Amino acid sequence: MAQATATVPALTQLTEDEKMLRDAARDFAETYIKPKVQEMDEAAKLDKDLIQQFFDMGLMGIEIPETYSGGGGSFFMSIVAIEQISRVDASTGVFMDVQNTLVNNAFLNWASDDVKERYLPQLATEKVGAYCLSEPGAGSDAFSLKTKAKEDGEDYILNGSKMWITNAHEADIFLVFANVNPEAGYKGITAFIVERDFEGFSVSKKENKLGIRASSTCEILLEDCRVPKENVLGEVGKGYKVAIETLNEGRIGIGAQMVGVAQGSLDAALDYTQEREQFDQPISDFQGVQFQLAKMATDIETARLLVYNAARLKENGETFLKEAAMAKYHASEVAERVSSTAVDLFGGYGYVKEYPVEKYYRDAKIGKIYEGTSNMQLNTIAKLLLK
Repeated sequence: MAQATATVPALTQLTEDEKMLRDAARDFAETYIKPKVQEMDEAAKLDKDLIQQFFDMGLMGIEIPETYSGGGGSFFMSIVAIEQISRVDASTGVFMDVQNTLVNNAFLNWASDDVKERYLPQLATEKVGAYCLSEPGAGSDAFSLKTKAKEDGEDYILNGSKMWITNAHEADIFLVFANVNPEAGYKGITAFIVERDFEGFSVSKKENKLGIRASSTCEILLEDCRVPKENVLGEVGKGYKVAIETLNEGRIGIGAQMVGVAQGSLDAALDYTQEREQFDQPISDFQGVQFQLAKMATDIETARLLVYNAARLKENGETFLKEAAMAKYHASEVAERVSSTAVDLFGGYGYVKEYPVEKYYRDAKIGKIYEGTSNMQLNTIAKLLLK
C-alpha cells in the first residue's frame, strides 16, 4: 500500500536542473533574441552575434557530455529549452533544435570514439551542424535518394544534391546521407560527415520562405566531393538506421518548437485582449473572447503533455515512436490553430507586422511539413495501432 500511495511526478513537474535551464533559456530569449526578431525576419538571416551567444549559453550542446565540452544534460532538457526559445522566435528555436536533436544525437548514438573526440567539442562550443537527408525527388519517400558515394582509395566520392537543409548557411559540419550501393536500395544508404571546406562541397540556393525566415534553408551540392573513410558515421550501409532513429527523436524537438509557437501566440493574445478596449471595457471581459482563450490554453496543454511524454519515454529508454509521431502531429496542428485564433483576436492589428501574432501564424505552418508531414505522422500512428 505504501508503494501504491507514493507520489508520482506530473509530466509538467520539472527537476531543479530542468527548471534552471528552462528559466535561463526563457531569460535569454526575452533579453537577447526578442529585440532582434523583427529585424532577423525581414532580413531572412540570423544575427551573427546571437549565434555565438547560443554557444556561450551552452544551448548548442545540451546533451553532449562534459568530457566533450558539452552541457552534460538530458534530451528532455533540450526539449524544454527549444520550447522556451521558440516562444519568442521559431527561427532560433529550430536553429538550436536541429543542432541538439538531430546532429548531436546522431553523433552521440552512432559515432565511434575517435569521431566523437574530433567533432563533439566543436559542435558544443563553436560549430553549427546541419542534417542533409532530403533531395529534390526524396521528401516523404526519403530513402529514394539519388546522391551516390563511390569508394576511392581511402576516401569516398559523393555526387548529388540535397534540398531544404536547415542551418546550411551557418553550418560548418554536415551530416550527409548517400548511397554506396544503389542496387541494394535503402540498405546501401550511408551517413557521411562532411565539412564545409571539403573539396567538391558547396552551399547553393537559399530559399525565400513564408515563415521561420531567419532560419536558413538551402540547397547543398556535392560534385566529386571527397570524404575520408574515417568520416563515415556508424557503419557503411546502415545510414537508413541512423536516419530513422534520429528523425524519431527530432520529431519531438519539432513538437517542442510548435508548443513554443503556440504559447507565444497565447501570451501575446492574453496581453492584447486585456489592453484593447471596446464598448468601454477590455475585450477580455467578453465571454466570447474568454472562451477562445480557454480553448487555446487547453490545446497548448494537451500538446505540451504529448511532447513531454514522448521526451520522457525516449530519455528512459522506452519505445516512443508512436508517441513522438502523435506529439509532432498534434503540436503542429495546435500551433496553426492557436496562432490563427490569436490573429483573429488582434483584429486588423493581427494582420500587420508591427504586432507579433502575424509572424507566429506564418511560422506555425512549417510544423505540419518538415521532419515528416502530418500525413506521414498519421500513417506512422495508424501502422503502429494496427500491427
